[in-house]
Amino acid sequence: MKSTKFWIIIISIVLIVSMIAALAVYFLHGTGNIACIYQDGALIRRIPLDTVTAPYSFDVTWENGEKNTITVEKGRICVSSAECPDQICVHTGWISDGITPIVCLPNHLSIRIESDAHQPDGLVQ
Repeated sequence: MKSTKFWIIIISIVLIVSMIAALAVYFLHGTGNIACIYQDGALIRRIPLDTVTAPYSFDVTWENGEKNTITVEKGRICVSSAECPDQICVHTGWISDGITPIVCLPNHLSIRIESDAHQPDGLVQ
């Protein structure tokens, strides 16, 4: 009986500590996400997503004349239309974190979310 009680207490403590750690990661994660737009490897625009007050769109044109329309809202960004044949960049949808970038290979365009907290992400750790 005492052995069972001991393990219940240990498991309860581990669960409580795990829940506290998960909540801390969720609520204290780095804010200040910045969308970095690259074309042909060169940074062409940085957009602080947390400071966007109203949605807006703008075009990025590649040297062959094809363009991507980028739409920005508070906390997220997407390629809303593109003149490329595969439309993968459009189908990627909205991004708001640094996990998945938006990439348009035909127009040499990529959009990545970076944090201004200068902390490595979970993949690096």
